[in-house]
Amino acid sequence: MAVVQDADVAGLIRVLAGAGLDATKLASSGGFLREGNTTLMIGVPRARLDELKGLIAKSCRTRTRMMSPAIPLAEQGEGLSAEPLEVEVGGAVLFVLGLEEFVKV
Repeated sequence: MAVVQDADVAGLIRVLAGAGLDATKLASSGGFLREGNTTLMIGVPRARLDELKGLIAKSCRTRTRMMSPAIPLAEQGEGLSAEPLEVEVGGAVLFVLGLEEFVKV
């Protein structure tokens, strides 16, 4: 399973299809800064796992975003900054799960 930022999904699916790999796309939400993401279920034999990881790494990049800290005014003390911060988002999170059986009908 791969959780991928929405901005990278279309390109990743094209790359996977080009490599002869199928993916099932599941809508998902949440994550850092509440940016959209998609969960892909991708079944591969263990022998192709490293290839899959490489394809995902090349297709899903990180980006920087500016965010404002969510510090309530009453809690802003001396030394706390309300200035926007640049943070890194994107990339992909992979979960490698063992599978007992896969049936495609």
